[in-house]
Amino acid sequence: MKIPTISALAVVTSLIAASGAPAQDTTAGKTSFNKCLACHAIGAGAKNKIGPELNGLDGRKSGTAEGYSYSDANKNSGITWSKEVFLEYIKDPNSKIPGTKMAFAGIKNEKEANDLWAYIAQFDKDGKTK
Repeated sequence: MKIPTISALAVVTSLIAASGAPAQDTTAGKTSFNKCLACHAIGAGAKNKIGPELNGLDGRKSGTAEGYSYSDANKNSGITWSKEVFLEYIKDPNSKIPGTKMAFAGIKNEKEANDLWAYIAQFDKDGKTK
């Protein structure tokens, strides 16, 4: 009986490893967010800076953070933020939204981008972790 259990465990482990989905690490995402801190804030008490505060980004329409003066390109992008959209955007923001005010070279590393999204997406619109 032990051999089938071990075999089943090996199959499940192999499937998880082969899925290609990088594990998300909010601690690593917080470290990556240091690249964003000059322009963006997140969490309790976050305020707009050079860029908008990022609380509640998951599901938020682009160009709608209260009190932030967005570029027309960003306001009219039609984007609703989700993991998929964010991962595409963060690789090269100016390519995703030509004319955006965001001057950032991007994050090309897939794991780092996933970790960053996991960190950002954990905050609700009030800056509380979900």
